[in-house]
Amino acid sequence: MSDQQSLSVEQILAGMRQGMGRVPDAIEKSVTADPALIYEHMRSRAFSMPQEGALDDETRTLIYLAAALAGSSHACVQAMADKIVQQDIPAAKVVEAIRITRFAMATKVIGDAEAVFEALNKSEKIT
Repeated sequence: MSDQQSLSVEQILAGMRQGMGRVPDAIEKSVTADPALIYEHMRSRAFSMPQEGALDDETRTLIYLAAALAGSSHACVQAMADKIVQQDIPAAKVVEAIRITRFAMATKVIGDAEAVFEALNKSEKIT
Protein backbone atom coordinates (compact mmCIF):
# COMPACT_ATOMS: atom_id res chain seq x y z
CA MET A 1 0.00 0.00 0.00
CA SER A 2 1.40 3.44 -0.91
CA ASP A 3 1.87 6.23 1.63
CA GLN A 4 -1.19 7.99 0.17
CA GLN A 5 -3.36 4.91 0.52
CA SER A 6 -2.36 4.55 4.18
CA LEU A 7 -4.23 7.82 4.76
CA SER A 8 -7.99 7.79 5.02
CA VAL A 9 -10.12 9.73 2.56
CA GLU A 10 -10.99 12.11 5.40
CA GLN A 11 -7.29 12.73 6.11
CA ILE A 12 -6.60 13.46 2.45
CA LEU A 13 -9.53 15.88 2.28
CA ALA A 14 -8.37 17.56 5.49
CA GLY A 15 -4.92 18.04 3.95
CA MET A 16 -6.50 19.58 0.87
CA ARG A 17 -8.53 21.95 3.05
CA GLN A 18 -5.39 22.97 4.88
CA GLY A 19 -3.41 23.55 1.67
CA MET A 20 -6.11 25.28 -0.38
CA GLY A 21 -8.60 26.60 2.14
CA ARG A 22 -11.31 24.27 0.83
CA VAL A 23 -11.81 21.08 -1.14
CA PRO A 24 -13.00 21.59 -4.73
CA ASP A 25 -16.62 20.49 -5.12
CA ALA A 26 -15.75 17.97 -7.85
CA ILE A 27 -13.20 16.27 -5.58
CA GLU A 28 -15.68 16.17 -2.70
CA LYS A 29 -18.33 14.60 -4.96
CA SER A 30 -15.90 12.14 -6.56
CA VAL A 31 -15.11 10.61 -3.18
CA THR A 32 -18.74 9.64 -2.72
CA ALA A 33 -18.94 8.12 -6.19
CA ASP A 34 -15.60 6.29 -6.06
CA PRO A 35 -13.11 6.72 -3.19
CA ALA A 36 -10.36 5.21 -5.35
CA LEU A 37 -10.39 8.40 -7.44
CA ILE A 38 -8.94 10.47 -4.59
CA TYR A 39 -6.06 8.03 -4.20
CA GLU A 40 -5.31 8.17 -7.93
CA HIS A 41 -5.55 11.95 -7.83
CA MET A 42 -3.06 12.13 -4.97
CA ARG A 43 -0.74 9.65 -6.70
CA SER A 44 -0.77 11.86 -9.79
CA ARG A 45 -0.12 14.93 -7.66
CA ALA A 46 2.88 13.26 -6.01
CA PHE A 47 4.21 12.27 -9.44
CA SER A 48 3.71 15.76 -10.88
CA MET A 49 4.83 17.74 -7.86
CA PRO A 50 7.20 15.68 -5.72
CA GLN A 51 8.05 17.07 -2.28
CA GLU A 52 11.69 17.49 -3.26
CA GLY A 53 10.98 18.84 -6.73
CA ALA A 54 12.97 21.51 -8.54
CA LEU A 55 10.22 24.17 -8.39
CA ASP A 56 8.99 26.05 -5.34
CA ASP A 57 5.31 25.92 -4.36
CA GLU A 58 4.55 29.42 -5.66
CA THR A 59 5.95 28.62 -9.11
CA ARG A 60 4.03 25.35 -9.19
CA THR A 61 0.79 27.14 -8.37
CA LEU A 62 1.35 29.72 -11.11
CA ILE A 63 2.14 27.00 -13.67
CA TYR A 64 -0.92 25.02 -12.59
CA LEU A 65 -3.03 28.19 -12.90
CA ALA A 66 -1.71 28.81 -16.41
CA ALA A 67 -2.45 25.23 -17.47
CA ALA A 68 -5.94 25.42 -15.94
CA LEU A 69 -6.66 28.67 -17.77
CA ALA A 70 -5.34 27.32 -21.06
CA GLY A 71 -7.32 24.12 -20.63
CA SER A 72 -10.50 25.98 -19.65
CA SER A 73 -10.80 24.03 -16.42
CA HIS A 74 -13.04 26.18 -14.23
CA ALA A 75 -12.68 23.85 -11.23
CA CYS A 76 -8.87 23.94 -11.43
CA VAL A 77 -8.83 27.72 -11.91
CA GLN A 78 -10.96 28.05 -8.77
CA ALA A 79 -8.70 25.65 -6.87
CA MET A 80 -5.63 27.67 -7.86
CA ALA A 81 -7.39 30.92 -6.95
CA ASP A 82 -7.93 29.44 -3.48
CA LYS A 83 -4.29 28.30 -3.35
CA ILE A 84 -3.06 31.75 -4.44
CA VAL A 85 -4.88 33.25 -1.45
CA GLN A 86 -3.53 30.56 0.90
CA GLN A 87 0.03 31.10 -0.34
CA ASP A 88 -0.35 34.90 -0.38
CA ILE A 89 1.15 35.11 -3.87
CA PRO A 90 1.55 38.75 -4.92
CA ALA A 91 -1.06 40.01 -7.38
CA ALA A 92 1.63 41.21 -9.80
CA LYS A 93 2.93 37.63 -10.18
CA VAL A 94 -0.56 36.22 -10.70
CA VAL A 95 -1.44 38.86 -13.30
CA GLU A 96 1.85 38.25 -15.12
CA ALA A 97 1.09 34.50 -15.22
CA ILE A 98 -2.36 35.28 -16.66
CA ARG A 99 -0.85 37.58 -19.28
CA ILE A 100 1.70 34.95 -20.28
CA THR A 101 -1.09 32.39 -20.59
CA ARG A 102 -3.13 34.80 -22.72
CA PHE A 103 -0.16 35.38 -25.00
CA ALA A 104 0.51 31.64 -25.29
CA MET A 105 -3.10 31.01 -26.26
CA ALA A 106 -3.01 33.81 -28.86
CA THR A 107 0.18 32.34 -30.26
CA LYS A 108 -1.49 28.93 -30.34
CA VAL A 109 -4.20 30.28 -32.63
CA ILE A 110 -1.59 31.65 -35.04
CA GLY A 111 0.31 28.35 -34.91
CA ASP A 112 -2.85 26.31 -35.42
CA ALA A 113 -3.69 28.42 -38.47
CA GLU A 114 -0.40 27.58 -40.22
CA ALA A 115 -2.10 25.31 -42.76
CA VAL A 116 -4.58 28.08 -43.56
CA PHE A 117 -1.79 30.61 -44.10
CA GLU A 118 0.04 28.09 -46.28
CA ALA A 119 -3.08 27.50 -48.38
CA LEU A 120 -3.65 31.24 -48.75
CA ASN A 121 -0.02 31.79 -49.76
CA LYS A 122 -0.26 29.03 -52.40
CA SER A 123 -3.44 30.47 -53.82
CA GLU A 124 -2.01 33.97 -53.72
CA LYS A 125 -5.17 35.29 -52.07
CA ILE A 126 -3.20 37.34 -49.57
CA THR A 127 -3.20 40.98 -50.57
